[in-house]
Amino acid sequence: MKVLLDTHALIWWFEGSPKLSKRASSVLGNPSNAIFISAVVGWELAIKVQVGKFHTPSLVQDLDGIIQREGFAELGISLEHAVRAGLLPMHHRDPFDRLLVAQAQALNVPIVTADAVFDHYGVQRVW
Repeated sequence: MKVLLDTHALIWWFEGSPKLSKRASSVLGNPSNAIFISAVVGWELAIKVQVGKFHTPSLVQDLDGIIQREGFAELGISLEHAVRAGLLPMHHRDPFDRLLVAQAQALNVPIVTADAVFDHYGVQRVW
């Protein structure tokens, strides 16, 4: 199974938080699954550290290493992803989440997220 990880799901996985659903934990912990981490997640995490909304800068500083150690894969942002995100209906205004929706649509993969607003965009959600 291929999935795209939302920012909060990555944080909760990294922290071993019980906030991460059992289903999401199972998907992320299965080595046969391909877990994609979008560049937009790194951008969002860095901004959250900068403005004081996220207090684990080590996740941001070692994001590349963490992705490699976990066996996850980086997903870059293409022009197609950017245009898709800009053309999405305005069900959700968060630019980071809109970009994740666009990437999930382009790759035809589900998103691991607790955020039900993704359901408005017709992408499958793992939670």
